[in-house]
Amino acid sequence: MVFKKMLGAFGVGGPSVDTVLPNPSTRPGLILGGQVNLTGGSHDVEIDHITVGLVTRVEIDGAEEEYDALVEFHRVQVAGGLHLREGQQLSLPFQVAMPWETPVTDLYGQHLHGMTMGLRTEVSIRGAIDKGDLDPVYVHPLPVQERILEAFGRLGFGFKAADLERGHISGLHQSLPFYQEVEYYAAPQYAHGVNEVELTFVASEHGVDVVLEFDKRGGLFAGGHDSYGRYRAAHADADRVDWAAQVDTWVRQALDGYQSLHAGHGYAPPAQGYGAPGYGHAAYGHPGGHHKEHHQEHHGGPGMGAVAAGVVGGAALGFAGGMVADEVFDSFGDDEGGDEEA
Repeated sequence: MVFKKMLGAFGVGGPSVDTVLPNPSTRPGLILGGQVNLTGGSHDVEIDHITVGLVTRVEIDGAEEEYDALVEFHRVQVAGGLHLREGQQLSLPFQVAMPWETPVTDLYGQHLHGMTMGLRTEVSIRGAIDKGDLDPVYVHPLPVQERILEAFGRLGFGFKAADLERGHISGLHQSLPFYQEVEYYAAPQYAHGVNEVELTFVASEHGVDVVLEFDKRGGLFAGGHDSYGRYRAAHADADRVDWAAQVDTWVRQALDGYQSLHAGHGYAPPAQGYGAPGYGHAAYGHPGGHHKEHHQEHHGGPGMGAVAAGVVGGAALGFAGGMVADEVFDSFGDDEGGDEEA
């Protein structure tokens, strides 16, 4: 018995863990449901707690260099204080409320290249090595986000990349310590004044704040500058607005505002509320007026940084093919043991 307990402390003969997600596709603000299946091993164990957490691979800005890390940004307890008998089988249901600001990983059946999202299960076994499982999760955009992304494509913007940046955008309420940027090469009709456009969504239950950042094209006596435009879109307006025309208006207004400021006019009309007529006239202020505060990590920690994303195309919501799952697990690395015994 003593030998069996000693082996158990190293995970030998311990329980196995398998988390099942009936539908791994979801959206911000929705509920992701599943169950944790436990099978007892060759001896009884005491389980202190079982938790599930949303994780994503990010690039962290260190003191001297950037490095990747798997970061958990939302956690839910499934159960605690369990006695799992030898060979016993338990199935424990759970629900995870997806944060409104959860970054998008999939669009119209296309996985956004390089973007990873998963649900990690942690089973804390008293006196032994913890067990775990990792399952891919596919986050699709909210309807209004989807329409705006479509509009960028229709206007001729060329997708470049996407990343998660650790920090906050001043003037906006954020519940997560990072935001997602989708980067585009400028469409031809704007290329005279801008090289690239970065699109950020900060969603809430009421709607979506849309932040545009521009890498300006520098002239002979002036280098390129970043300028910002911030706008609001209500969830209810997803199918009520000509989004290609609206995005065109946003981009041109922000560029005009930038030029006016640098000509000394200082134009910055007030922001409008969700769903208000003419909400495209939101404030954009001076360059950096909606400052994105980046945080540098001098030690390991929950920093947020660059990961790639992809383009629009393919089938409808719900795509979760094997190639995507393989890509997600490969990108997470080999440090997660799944339901293998330690």
